[in-house]
Amino acid sequence: MIAKEVADHRRFHRDYLRACTGGGAPMPEAVAQKLQDKCGLGFMEGYGMTETMAPTHLNPPAAMKKQCLGIPMFDVDARVIDPVTLAELPQGEVGEIIVAGPQIMQGYWQRPDSNASSFIERDGRRFLRTGDLGRVDEDGYFFMVDRLKRMINASGFKVWPAEVESILYHHPAIAEACIISSPDPHRGETVKAMVVLKPEARGNTDDEAIIEWARTQMATYKAPRMVEFVESLPKSATGKVAWRALQDQENAKAKH
Repeated sequence: MIAKEVADHRRFHRDYLRACTGGGAPMPEAVAQKLQDKCGLGFMEGYGMTETMAPTHLNPPAAMKKQCLGIPMFDVDARVIDPVTLAELPQGEVGEIIVAGPQIMQGYWQRPDSNASSFIERDGRRFLRTGDLGRVDEDGYFFMVDRLKRMINASGFKVWPAEVESILYHHPAIAEACIISSPDPHRGETVKAMVVLKPEARGNTDDEAIIEWARTQMATYKAPRMVEFVESLPKSATGKVAWRALQDQENAKAKH
């Protein structure tokens, strides 16, 4: 009996899987689709921060959307504003997500300057500026675009790394990808992809093939102009890709 269960462990565990949830970083749509194809389950995403203690957004189990933060939780007021003017933006436009609710922290300990830049008053409520860029659709669902600090300015065009990464996950040879900027004398910054290939693709997939494929999947200015293959991507203790470490390494190389 034990031998049979071990031999059939994939079916055994899949039968008992009832729900898949997560947060911390957006789930690429291509990966969520593979999960649904193999297990018949949608991936229920949520959104929150260390500063919010608990989630501020969650996808309703009966009406989930892929690569989506979900809708605001009970008693949470979430909006999208222009990060420069602080004006509230209409549906569909990309801006900074701000949140107000009972789970929001009171402030950073003994850091008045950080508190002054992290909170704004709106309609009598105190909102936390998340530093995350997103948009709201016609159904009130919030979608993450990227961190405000990650934006790449390529010849004046705004490139959001998370968007490019999500598309790269559709490539059959790519297991993981992280987009960073690389200094460019003409464009200011150019888009670079740090890529981990699937085992079966190693040795028979080159950077030019991925670059050409990317240009067929997205606007040319968004497509990576450089691809570097790595064995793995650095990650934090919570499993997030440490994009800042990769960015710092790239900036350091450019100085030498």
